[in-house]
Amino acid sequence: MPSVLVVADEPWVLDDVRAALGEARYRITAADDPRTIAATALASRPDVVVVDFQVGSMGGMAVTRSVRDAFSRTNDPAPPVILLLDRDADGFLAGRSGAAGWVRKPFAAADLRQVIDEHTAPTAP
Repeated sequence: MPSVLVVADEPWVLDDVRAALGEARYRITAADDPRTIAATALASRPDVVVVDFQVGSMGGMAVTRSVRDAFSRTNDPAPPVILLLDRDADGFLAGRSGAAGWVRKPFAAADLRQVIDEHTAPTAP
């Protein structure tokens, strides 16, 4: 069961993610303070981090880089970060931040599940 750390400070965004991932095959943890996400991810080791592009004072790009930087100081790979974008044009910024993937809001549940599943699927040895 993939563990998903969701970073959103707007309740409707978190509600939409929970509704999309409401199946029993995902374990969801929510956080609303982007400044603590790197430490939270290091402590909880989620399989994937889903971040609202417009979250708090940091924003999705900064959160993505923060998570990647925190894990670069360990021997463990950083979890993939999936950004929830407000505009199609933000895809360029998402790619520059090092995000593994992104979905534009409002998103279809199947689209969010697909991008998460692509980045949490077990790899063959």
